[in-house]
Amino acid sequence: MHFSTFVRSLVRFRYICLVLVASLLLSGCVDYDVGVRFDNSNRGELVQHIKLGERLTSFSGDPVYEWLNSIERRARQEEGKVRRPSKEEIIVTIPFTNAKELQTKFNGFFHPNTNQKAESVVKESASELPKVESNLLLDQNNFLLLVRNHLIYDLDLRSLALISSNGNVLANAGSILDLEFSLKTPWGARSIQRTENAPQPQKNKNQLVWKLNPGELNHIEAIFWLPSPLGIGTLLIILFVWAGIYLRYNFMPDPRIQFAAKTATTEGQ
Repeated sequence: MHFSTFVRSLVRFRYICLVLVASLLLSGCVDYDVGVRFDNSNRGELVQHIKLGERLTSFSGDPVYEWLNSIERRARQEEGKVRRPSKEEIIVTIPFTNAKELQTKFNGFFHPNTNQKAESVVKESASELPKVESNLLLDQNNFLLLVRNHLIYDLDLRSLALISSNGNVLANAGSILDLEFSLKTPWGARSIQRTENAPQPQKNKNQLVWKLNPGELNHIEAIFWLPSPLGIGTLLIILFVWAGIYLRYNFMPDPRIQFAAKTATTEGQ
């Protein structure tokens, strides 16, 4: 999950300070959940759910709604589906068919290409723009009927320890942003802890949910297995052919015997 796009959008708005100061009065002004859901090794969905607090939208007005609209436009460019339960809430669903496509769509969605005008705005505001780095990697190994998946997700939110403008601290990001990353698979997943301060997931049936920490380097790793449609299809074909051969030579007359008997009858006549 990457929030540089969010920050870039807010930089363009002159009254960003008013938005953040107002956010101090309300915990969890932005609920931002990103999830990856797998059906099998060749089908899944990237899901984004964003909900803005009422206090935030009342202060910011059109700029925040424009941010949601930009997310909707990018989702449609990736052939995704968008639902708007309310003006302040958006749910984006982007399908993928393999690991490479997931990486491309996930990393591309949170690192959109910007035009020259947008780039100039970012450069002019470089001193105010926190740098947030994000990268998702999925490594797959095929074991005939099963596919082993190793997911690695790095999100550097150290620049969001304190949100500030012109050197003045406005807010603790943890009191404004409620960030989560989830992974749902048919058979569940196993989290791998590489560092002591890595976020710990909560398990809900076949889903793992990590609460991300603003101001920290969030490193997530998980191992999970998926059924392989190609391997299962190949096995079914082999079993079908074997069953046909077995039935042919165990429950049906041997054509060689039938042919020999027919030849002997013809010669006897």
